[in-house]
Amino acid sequence: MDELRVAGETTQYIVIKLGQEQYGIDIRYIDNIVRMQHITRVPKMPAYLKGVINLRGEVIPIMSIRLKMGLSADEETKATRIIIIKLEQYGTIGMIVDEVKEVVTLDTDTQVEKIAYDKDDSNFLQGVGKYDGGLISLLDLNAVVQEKV
Repeated sequence: MDELRVAGETTQYIVIKLGQEQYGIDIRYIDNIVRMQHITRVPKMPAYLKGVINLRGEVIPIMSIRLKMGLSADEETKATRIIIIKLEQYGTIGMIVDEVKEVVTLDTDTQVEKIAYDKDDSNFLQGVGKYDGGLISLLDLNAVVQEKV
C-alpha cells in the first residue's frame, strides 16, 4: 500500500525588518504597502498608536510595531513603510516597519516551526520560518494588534 505524500501546504510571507531582526507577515492579511506619510496624532491614545492617515478617503489608524513589542522608537528613513493590514476582528490598521525586504514562500511542514509558550499574552510570534540559511520570526497579527486591558 503506497500512500501518496500530499505536498505540504505553503504560505507566503512578506519579510520586514525591525532593527536588525527579520519578521514575516502572512501575505493574506496585507492590503497595501505605502511610503511613510504624515500621521495625524490622536490625543490620549497609547504611545504605540501613532495616529491616523487618510489613504484614498479611508481613515486608517497607524501603530508602531516597534513600540508595541517594547523595542526602541521608530527612526524614519527612506526605507520606512506603512503596511496596511485587514483583520476580520480588528478591521484595517497600518503598521510602521523599518523596511520591506521580500516575499518568501514557506512550506508549513518543513520550513515552519511552531513556538510553544506558556499562556503569556505578550507573545507576538506564531512560529519561526527557516529560509535561505536564516530564521524569520513569523508574527501573529491578532496578538500584535490586540489591545491589552
